[in-house]
Parts: sequence; C-alpha cells; structure tokens
Amino acid sequence: MVSDIKKYWFKTGILHEFEVENLGNLYAKSFNELTVPHRTEFYQIIWFKKGSPKHMVDFNPIEIKPNSILFVDKNSVQCYDSDTPIDGEILLFSDNFFCKTEADTKFLRSCMLFNDLHALSNIEVGSGLTKIFNSFFQLIKTELKTNADSFQSDILRGYLQNILLISERARQNKQTTKINKGPDLEIVIKFRDLLDRQFHVLKSVSKYCMQLSVTEKRLNAATLKIMAITPKQMIDSRIILEAKRLLAHTTDSVKEIAYTLGFEEPTNFVKYFKKHQKVTPLEFRNRFK
Repeated sequence: MVSDIKKYWFKTGILHEFEVENLGNLYAKSFNELTVPHRTEFYQIIWFKKGSPKHMVDFNPIEIKPNSILFVDKNSVQCYDSDTPIDGEILLFSDNFFCKTEADTKFLRSCMLFNDLHALSNIEVGSGLTKIFNSFFQLIKTELKTNADSFQSDILRGYLQNILLISERARQNKQTTKINKGPDLEIVIKFRDLLDRQFHVLKSVSKYCMQLSVTEKRLNAATLKIMAITPKQMIDSRIILEAKRLLAHTTDSVKEIAYTLGFEEPTNFVKYFKKHQKVTPLEFRNRFK
C-alpha cells in the first residue's frame, strides 16, 4: 500500500487503557492529527461542551450542538472540524479495559450507544444530566490521580458503566423507535462483530451462519427485524463502506484496494462498486480531490 488511514492505539505500557482528557487541550495539542481522517482502536465518548463544529464520521456529517455527547465506535473513520474551536471532555477506553468478564463483553456489545445499527448516538445534555456527568467525570479524574491498587480498574469500570447506562437511558427516552433487546438483536450484533473482523476475507452468508451456529433463515429473520435488510445487504454495506474509506482517504490504487478487500480480480471490484454506488471507484475518488 502507498498509504493508509492513520490509526491510533493506546500507548503501550500504561496501567489502564482508559483516559479522560480536556477536549480543548487535546484539540490544540493534536490539531493536525484530529482534523484529517483517522481511526482509533478504542471507543470514544466526546462531550462537546461548547461550540457547534462540523464533525464527520464515516461520511456522515454530525450536527453537533453545544453541550452534547457523541459516542464513536472503535475503527470508525472520523475527522474534526478545522475551523471551529471546541471545548469539553473526551473519555477513551478499549475492549481490553472494559471487557474483563463475559458479562462485560455482552454489555458493551449490546450497548446501543456504540451499536446503534441505524445511526450514530448523539445525545443532548440537559441541566440535570450536566450535573451527573460532571460528577462522574470528576470522580474518574480523582481516581486516576490516586495511587493505583487492585481496586482501581474495577472502580473506574464502574464509573464508566454508569455513564453508559445513564446515556443509554437518555438516548432511549428521545428515540421515536426503540430496538428491543433480545435474541434477534444479539444475533445481529454478533454477526456485525464477525463481519467487522472478517469482511475482507469472508463474503458468504452461509459461512457466517456456521460461526454463529444459526441457519440462514434464522439470521435473515433477525437482520430483517432489526435492520430491515438482509445479511447479504449487511455484508455488501460493510465492504462498500471500507472501499469508500480507502478511496477517499488513501492514495492506494484501485487494484491495491481490490486486493485489500479480498477481490481476486480488480475488475470484479470495479463492477461490484459500480453496482452498489452507481459510479466507478475512480469517479467516487475524484469527488474528494
């Protein structure tokens, strides 16, 4: 590959893959990195306390209002506004930090803040929530300043889980349509999790069903109920999203992108992309020049 979308991990050797930073300071310190498309291998809770910047996540412009919180899933490609100053708080955490038990993993995978399969979660914070969030963020900062012991990671994880639960409640209270948690949602989230890790090597619905231990009919019923699309459409959407990311944000050739996405022949990729986007990969790329 000629280039790639810059990806960030937590620094190695740190005690917890968990951090809270002042958003304004981070924006000033890392302006050049944040204002170009990038991804992270960790989750982000971005509390925009001031400003109404334009924020892009995977080609979706997010309308940011003052005192609102945006929840960004790991590996999403995002870009901060380079023209509008921002301030607030940002909380970063990884799977390694949060998922210590099977119950933790299930909680995070089913948390709609990061797994809303229809849209990004962005909640406005009223005066009541502002006090609650300020309290939790302050508790986290205080704990991070204390000497680490065997209790610290569990205490921090407890604060984080409460932030997520309170945010989930606020999100659900403002949703006109609710996705009911249950077997269908669990199957779809597990399928999406597998898809995120294997889409470039596995494009067959039947092979995903084998890993999920469900029939194609059962998976199809679940995705239609939760997403209103078929498993095949979910696979196609994931491949196309990654293709668009690579075309828009890297200088890799169409041939290189085709191979990265698991196509044996670049011509097959071009036909596939045009079928789904109505333009060729190069025509799509030229929109971003």
